[in-house]
Amino acid sequence: MELANRVNSLTPSSTLAISAKAKQLKQEGHDVIGLGVGEPDFNTPSFIIDAAKDAMDKGMTKYTPTGGIQELKQAIIHKFQRDNGLSYTQTEIIVTSGAKHALYTLFQVLLNEGDEVIIPTPYWVSYPEQVKLAEGVPIYIDGLENHNFKISPEQLEAAITPRTKAVIINSPSNPTGMMYTAEELRKIGDICEKHELFIVSDEIYEKLIYTNDKHISIAQLSPKLKERTIVINGVSKSHAMTGWRIGYAAGAEVIIKAMTNHASHATSNPTSIAQYAALAAYENETDPTIKMRDVFSRRLDVLYNLLIDIPGISCKKPNGAFYLFPNVIEAAKKCGYDTVDDWVAALLIEEKVALVPGSGFGFPNNVRLSYATSEDVLVEAAQRIKRFVEKH
Repeated sequence: MELANRVNSLTPSSTLAISAKAKQLKQEGHDVIGLGVGEPDFNTPSFIIDAAKDAMDKGMTKYTPTGGIQELKQAIIHKFQRDNGLSYTQTEIIVTSGAKHALYTLFQVLLNEGDEVIIPTPYWVSYPEQVKLAEGVPIYIDGLENHNFKISPEQLEAAITPRTKAVIINSPSNPTGMMYTAEELRKIGDICEKHELFIVSDEIYEKLIYTNDKHISIAQLSPKLKERTIVINGVSKSHAMTGWRIGYAAGAEVIIKAMTNHASHATSNPTSIAQYAALAAYENETDPTIKMRDVFSRRLDVLYNLLIDIPGISCKKPNGAFYLFPNVIEAAKKCGYDTVDDWVAALLIEEKVALVPGSGFGFPNNVRLSYATSEDVLVEAAQRIKRFVEKH
């Protein structure tokens, strides 16, 4: 059966693939430790769950406006003002079925065939695939490890061509957890202004920062940068609401209108009940990330210190998110494997530890580990990895 070219060109998600293999081994009765999935292991706060139940009891189970209910849009506007010093109107906000859908819809309305989108590596696995689905062309710039995986203004300038349409910035980053400073963002922004490029700023991890560094949105640096930036965010990571699928985009009215028109034919609207849950998340002054941040920060310290003690593994300590992205190529070669992918596959089979190969993020010498699980599990995982390396 012949399928559409756009589907045949896609690369399967490495994070989902490793999770599927780990799940299969678990079902076969093996004691598998999965460090692949990128979601908080906390349950959604009870006040949010109660709000969803209340919405159902009140009959809030019908279609909503495509771009989201007005109350939630207003809460998002308030969030931007409070947290980022950014002012938006309701016509500059669209609520979507997760931040991933916001990104997908944005590329669909922004790109024409052959338009180029600059994607720093390592990247979140879905960026290039979504660009390709919109008939765009991903252009990769290596965020060098000795520069904390961040691109330089000189690298960006050199990659721009007459077909370049946009640049993606993800800070804090998945998979590295690294952040751009205000000065770094300003220099990148200057180049984007010079070449009249759109900036796609994925800020989904902004609440999960464990250092004294403050999250900076590139949109808040100047009115001109705000005009060309589309901010992507959501409640999945900040409020442990991954399964509720509520994200949003904020940007120029003409872009948001186009995204809303596209979404009207794709999803009709985000789930009504989930929107009321997200409304409660943003209206409540309780910050559930305070507890998560404390726990994740402790886990980060524990896992990081254990990993760097393993022969052949080096690691940059991140600022935020809940991932470590160590370089393991030396360990892989010392263990007799030609590639990190082979090393990861063998580790899963022998020691039942599931990591995500860095090749899925455009960085084949590294692996991604999520520390969104208990300290006991993280300690056990590190012990198994060390045993595997020392054995080989």
